[in-house]
Amino acid sequence: MAVDLCTSLREIVLPEIGKASARTHAGTAVGGDVTFGIDELAEDFLVSFIKDLGISIAVYSEDRGLIRFGADEPEHVLIVDPVDGTRPAAAGLEGAMVSVAVAELTDAPTMGDVVFGCLSEIKSGATFTAARGEGVRFTAADGGPAPVILSENKDLEKLFWTIGFRGRPARALIETLGDLVDLSSVDGGVFDLGSATFSITRVLTGQLDAYIDVGPRMIEDVPDVQVLFEQVGKGAVLNNSPHDLAAAGLICREAGAIFGDGWGKPLEERLLLGSDHSFQMSCIAAANQDLFDAIVQAVDDGIEKLAAEFGKHR
Repeated sequence: MAVDLCTSLREIVLPEIGKASARTHAGTAVGGDVTFGIDELAEDFLVSFIKDLGISIAVYSEDRGLIRFGADEPEHVLIVDPVDGTRPAAAGLEGAMVSVAVAELTDAPTMGDVVFGCLSEIKSGATFTAARGEGVRFTAADGGPAPVILSENKDLEKLFWTIGFRGRPARALIETLGDLVDLSSVDGGVFDLGSATFSITRVLTGQLDAYIDVGPRMIEDVPDVQVLFEQVGKGAVLNNSPHDLAAAGLICREAGAIFGDGWGKPLEERLLLGSDHSFQMSCIAAANQDLFDAIVQAVDDGIEKLAAEFGKHR
């Protein structure tokens, strides 16, 4: 069902990418981000798809929050981001995916309760699926199997990586990660791809070494910068929420890559069903443990600089 939903959402969204109508502002999501026209189309289809199934299940989506379907108490919840990478999709670029995760519905489900994940590239149709403890299946755009490739690079100077940038205050973010940007800008490369899931899966295709998003850590370690996030987010704090990372985190770990928060700690105990600032989480995904550890140290150093420049206390 999760794979069918992921595939069906892609088919609905694909004809709309790059169109002017995809850029229209249709409202505000539960987490405070803008809902674009392409988001609204996908969210409407999501609701109708689940209703047509006629089963008891809960769904948490980026724009509408938690909805329960059916007469009985659901045993599972789908965590769905119908368009992760709305802005690349609206521009007709490749960096956008459909994300569907499945978790047991407890009183307070966590990232560790996710049992299945599916990610589909909207433009190409390439798909990643994983069940907990069973590894990853990567299906290429032509429908054939493709290998997971994890970089062996351990050198930050040669780091090819992507950064979580949208909604983060630029000066504060560069104060935190600027040394790493400079270190890797010649022998490596840094990119903003506009989608957490697309970025993380590029680590699994071997195209990149790492994905780094430290927004929530910046706020927690240097609380004075929260006002800067709110200024950029027009009153909301916009960082990655569980719906961005639920499927990608499971798939990343099952592929053998290293996946943790901005401090280098596991994310499994983080609450799953929410989008506001209290649910948001920093994330580092890296191709190997040595590289992950080196990135965490670089972030630690960057937080020290952020505190000195923007913070009155830590």
